Amino acid sequence: MDLLTKISSRTAEVGVIGLGYVGLPLAVTAAEQGFHVTGFDIDASKIERISSSNSYIDAISDNRLNTLVKRGQLCASGSFAELAKCQIIVICVPTPLNNLREPDLSFVEATANEIASHISRGTLVILESTTWPGTTEEVLAPLLEKSAYAIGSEIFLGFSPEREDPGNAAYSTRSIPKVVAGLGETAGDLTEAFYNTVVTKVVRVADTRTAEAVKITENIFRA
Repeated sequence: MDLLTKISSRTAEVGVIGLGYVGLPLAVTAAEQGFHVTGFDIDASKIERISSSNSYIDAISDNRLNTLVKRGQLCASGSFAELAKCQIIVICVPTPLNNLREPDLSFVEATANEIASHISRGTLVILESTTWPGTTEEVLAPLLEKSAYAIGSEIFLGFSPEREDPGNAAYSTRSIPKVVAGLGETAGDLTEAFYNTVVTKVVRVADTRTAEAVKITENIFRA
């Protein structure tokens, strides 16, 4: 069964790395749409709280967590070796500004190295972290190529900027339109297909640089 078929049938295993205000709502929303989702984080307290259905994010209630955890749709882990079972991996780690007011990509780079150590053939990796145009192609892709799988034919890489607006009750993860793109047509098709099952509206753009620029532009207008 190819990945597009697994996405449409909700049989693809999803891994979400980084369970903060972006990653946890995405993991919950994907699980509510029928996927089995494993959330990954280096913070053991987050793993414990999710496992006990005790939310630490205002947008996610304990009841939503409890329903998904009891149903077996959602679990949390600190073991990145479990990425090997995932066919879709979404990176939602922070990119804080450094002292030069530039995005600190150390969390993205460390995450990419973990993925490269455990990724399986046929997996789609999507970056959601806010960063500068070119990051997916120039930083993430070379790190994932350490896996010995060829990007574009054996593993696939997409970008879809997170658009969470914490505290805004009018919009949820599912109702916020998602901008998507891939490195190559197949990656774009897979990224678009995945988000079409998770959110109500998807806007596909030409390439990952455009998607990255969209996020920067949006943040400028927000500011």
